[in-house]
Amino acid sequence: MTTTSLPQLEALSLRELEPVARRYLDPAVYDFFAGGAAEEVTLRANESAFGRLTLRPRVLRGLPAPDLRTSVLGTELAMPVYVAPTAFHGLAHPDGEVATAQAAASAGALMMVAMASTVAVEELAAAPAPARWFQLTIQPDLGFTQHIVQRAERAGCSALVVTVDSPVPGRRERELRNSSGRLPRDLLCENLRDPSSGEIRRIEYTAQLGWEHLDWLRRATTLPVVLKGVTHPEDARLAVGLGVDALVVSNHGGRQLDTMPAAIDLLPEVVEAVGGAVPVLLDGGVRRGTDVLKALALGATAVGLGRPVLWGLAVAGSDGVARVLTMIRDELADALTLCGYASVQGLPRDVVGPPG
Repeated sequence: MTTTSLPQLEALSLRELEPVARRYLDPAVYDFFAGGAAEEVTLRANESAFGRLTLRPRVLRGLPAPDLRTSVLGTELAMPVYVAPTAFHGLAHPDGEVATAQAAASAGALMMVAMASTVAVEELAAAPAPARWFQLTIQPDLGFTQHIVQRAERAGCSALVVTVDSPVPGRRERELRNSSGRLPRDLLCENLRDPSSGEIRRIEYTAQLGWEHLDWLRRATTLPVVLKGVTHPEDARLAVGLGVDALVVSNHGGRQLDTMPAAIDLLPEVVEAVGGAVPVLLDGGVRRGTDVLKALALGATAVGLGRPVLWGLAVAGSDGVARVLTMIRDELADALTLCGYASVQGLPRDVVGPPG
């Protein structure tokens, strides 16, 4: 395992970690990870929206030690935080997703493995075992898609997370400025290796993806199906009616459609629409333990960390990701106690006060 010493004093929070990580990354790689779509309005809003929400604590509660444990679709977690699916961890650190998986396992956190991983899902199955779900972009070639699904099943992934907000790639102008090919050309998506030719396929996007593809997927697998990128309450109701097992409220980290609302602003309507029928998760802009607490109080079962995991990975490999997860865990525990609650289960809506 290749690691370096994580600067303890330079990064006291996840937000402070980003400029440290930037020094470790090629500028084109940093732009690939950090950039959003178009003018990056949504990218900025994801973080700033949490700051508008206030917390309203209770006092004199006689609390025991905080209990951060939760469960999602039968997956037991040490805290309601998961590693969101992000591509190409090998760009951040030579150990790539293996390092991320090791840190997630040590933290008792769920890891959503990206289809565009630089490490094959089978290799992650041989690493220390965090709870693993597999992120899937359904390909126009359904036979090849089924092959990927079967690999994820055999590798022990316990749910499929289907990305549904990407009929076309977002217009990410930072990436376009680096279109001269500065990203390493030998970086491969091992989960996209064709079983017949042995060649690595490209991810294909299709606007023809429809609800009927979910019917096909449910016939193709016995794993729970989670939809990632649901932001409209009517889509949430449709998904529940079609037997989807969970939803992730997400605007793709601001990387797809710019000027969408912040993820946390979209959460309450989706939670209300599903009425408790399925778990609702959230990713986008989470940087503090107080952000996690606000999302939980607004109805999320768990929240995902995307870019902060990459920043920790870039600085110190598995140790850096572990530090990221430790920071968010400790901040959440403190915030829970300061708000007057001993458990992440059943937090009331009125923990979140009026906008600041």
